[in-house]
Amino acid sequence: MSIFSAFAVYFIIWWVTLFAILPIGVRTQADDDDIILGTAESAPVKANLGQKALLTTLVSAVVFAVYFVTTSVYGLSFESIPRIVPIFD
Repeated sequence: MSIFSAFAVYFIIWWVTLFAILPIGVRTQADDDDIILGTAESAPVKANLGQKALLTTLVSAVVFAVYFVTTSVYGLSFESIPRIVPIFD
């Protein structure tokens, strides 16, 4: 795997992980009964984006490490998955 391919895979894993981690621990204005005039009730009170970016980086590094080991060390790929649909020639 080239360095560019590894970076591209890590980038995709990072963004998917970010969207999975963003809603964790978010309190809305409606939860705190402190709704600011002109905003939605579902607007977050504190987003903690720095902590979420750090957590996203750590989780995505673990996921990428698992991906790298399975593809580079063990040589598994999508072709290793057995076919469910028969091949018609």
